[in-house]
Amino acid sequence: MDLRYLVQNIDEIPSPSLLIYRERVKENLARILDIAGGPELLRPHVKTHKMAHIVAMQLEAGITRQKCATLFEADMLAEAGVPDVFIAYQMVGPNIGRLVNLVQRRPETTFRTMVDTPQMAQALSDAAMSAGVTVDVLIDLDVGQHRTGIAPGPEAATLYEMFSRLPGLTPGGIHAYDGHNHQVDIAERTQACNNSLNQVRTFQDDLKAKRLPVPRRIMGGSISFPCYAKAGDVETSPGTAIFWDWGYGRRYTDLPFEAAALLLCRIVSIPTSTRATLDLGSKAIASDPAQPRGIVWNMENAELDFQNEEHWVMKYPDTSDLTVGQPVYIFPTHICPTSALHRYVYVIDADGHCRERWDVSARDRE
Repeated sequence: MDLRYLVQNIDEIPSPSLLIYRERVKENLARILDIAGGPELLRPHVKTHKMAHIVAMQLEAGITRQKCATLFEADMLAEAGVPDVFIAYQMVGPNIGRLVNLVQRRPETTFRTMVDTPQMAQALSDAAMSAGVTVDVLIDLDVGQHRTGIAPGPEAATLYEMFSRLPGLTPGGIHAYDGHNHQVDIAERTQACNNSLNQVRTFQDDLKAKRLPVPRRIMGGSISFPCYAKAGDVETSPGTAIFWDWGYGRRYTDLPFEAAALLLCRIVSIPTSTRATLDLGSKAIASDPAQPRGIVWNMENAELDFQNEEHWVMKYPDTSDLTVGQPVYIFPTHICPTSALHRYVYVIDADGHCRERWDVSARDRE
């Protein structure tokens, strides 16, 4: 285990807990800014950390635009002082009214959202008009992932034109998330991202031919944002890169990020000579992906086996070397949903000491 990650006052931290390494976060943020060429076209996704303290670090670095997925995240960002918040999720049902209410309550922040159907555009327009507010709306363009969005073409252009005609709405540009562009080979990934960008550019040209404004393009996540950063006119949205995780780290060795978040757990039982049980169940580490959900960071030859809600059984060649209560560090495979499982994180300083605890303030839905 890299000695930079050892916690000196580990006996003061309960388990299971999420540890955040302040210096590693700062280093990852500096790398993000370097790849993006500065803060001007960065719109990082808050979903990974959900913390006002991280937002404050980004604001201090000059990052004034943020992307999120939930209204609670949007509210936290506004409270933290972010002037420009894009909610990358189509509002449906009661969330339409909740968004309009948020726009009313936080006038100091510009909120943007996205739409991929005429019905939701009309519903959002009706709600905005009733409240006397205006909502900036991007079209959610499907460039190949087929999770949300509308395919580029005449139907999408007609929908975007609606944004300029409907009262209470303002056409805000194009959102095109490309989660399917996760090729390990950097050349293949770059080509795939260029294909996505070409779709956006062609569609943008169609809109401009209709004299429709396209003030912004928002594309990419942690894996693809370096490709779009070269375009010069695309707002890029890395999320995972701020903390990094084992899932991305083992696959994308071309990306320069380091682990900034580990899980602390402890051995709670040693039932056999080759098995030990940790106090890290599925309620403390994301079950996405199914397996492996993480790796043991500080013990060679340890193999994580089956997991329950509050237990994780670990295979080990000879448990006579282990003790009940012994700390174990786990590098999670997927940090984003793991963060949401913890109400607090424990912040580790450069000297290895924990002196501070941060709220994961946007982990809730309401």
